[in-house]
Amino acid sequence: MKARLLMEDGSLITGKGFGYQGTSCGEIVFNTGMTGYQEILTDPSYAGQVVTLTYPLIGNYGINIEDAESDRVQVSGFVVKEYAKMPNHWQMNQSLDDYLIENKIVGISDVDTRMITKRIRNIGAMNCLITTDEEKSLEELKALLDDYTFPANIVEEVSVEDIKVVTSENSVYGNIAIVDLGLKQGIGKQILKEGFDITIYPFNVTFETILKGNHKALLFSNGPGDPKECHEAIQLAKDLKDKMPLFGICLGHQVLALSLGADTYKLKFGHRGSNHPVIDLRTKKVFMTSQNHGYAVKKEDIPWEIQLTHLNVNDDTVEGLCLMQSKIESVQFHPEEGPGPTDATVIFTDWMNRLKGVD
Repeated sequence: MKARLLMEDGSLITGKGFGYQGTSCGEIVFNTGMTGYQEILTDPSYAGQVVTLTYPLIGNYGINIEDAESDRVQVSGFVVKEYAKMPNHWQMNQSLDDYLIENKIVGISDVDTRMITKRIRNIGAMNCLITTDEEKSLEELKALLDDYTFPANIVEEVSVEDIKVVTSENSVYGNIAIVDLGLKQGIGKQILKEGFDITIYPFNVTFETILKGNHKALLFSNGPGDPKECHEAIQLAKDLKDKMPLFGICLGHQVLALSLGADTYKLKFGHRGSNHPVIDLRTKKVFMTSQNHGYAVKKEDIPWEIQLTHLNVNDDTVEGLCLMQSKIESVQFHPEEGPGPTDATVIFTDWMNRLKGVD
């Protein structure tokens, strides 16, 4: 099955289609992780994006029921160098091809992912279109791509609609509220494992609703899109300052920064992978971290009272902030990993230990 990839800069790349047959648009980005394609596919932070994987062989261990980060595939399209047609793994439940067909996601293989990645790095993240429709002319495809805009309400599309309460098997320490901006399941699992119950709220939960919950703390989750579009979450963070401990991950980190008077901007091609070095400025320790974001907090616009705690070793971008007198902390990377190294899980554990009253 022939497939075509058309990028906003006019590049047209031909390869083989796999997964669902059809046409899909999105923002093309790349991820440098060597494993973890199932977690990447199901991470809500990738909603609206077409993901290119730099590792050349994808699909070789299939899909299982343990590693999903949400209840469906979130990406808009999938670009790989070589798709493994004969996967094998003891945990495998189905092939990647069947998984994409089931979730109606168009994939393209047998393309030069190195060239695509270099183009994104040089030009920046841009819109693209993947199609297996051989009847559509190039002019028709260009018209479709020109009409596409990344949805401003992307967080609304991935957030829960109703409040959800999950009880820990060893419930001891009370309840932590999570504002779902595109929550990865791995974050919830880590909190439950520490003995906290969780209450997951929609992106637009009100201040009054949170106060009624009698929570130990509140976490703003990861998620897709421009943090400045998260108007309800930013206002909630402002209202909750000094009312309870607040923690933010990825998009949640950016939301907290905006609520405290900092600013954000879009990176040229973002940070997406499992090998990003981050230094803790307080201990000088370097963590290898898992990341997935296209926006960052402006270092020069951080208000003086906010402590800069972490920086990206590669490009010096902001990776962590805290305002300890208000019990507010945030990190740009994913301390729960999934996929990726476990170096930074200690950050998450330390925060929950403070909530428990453990030194």
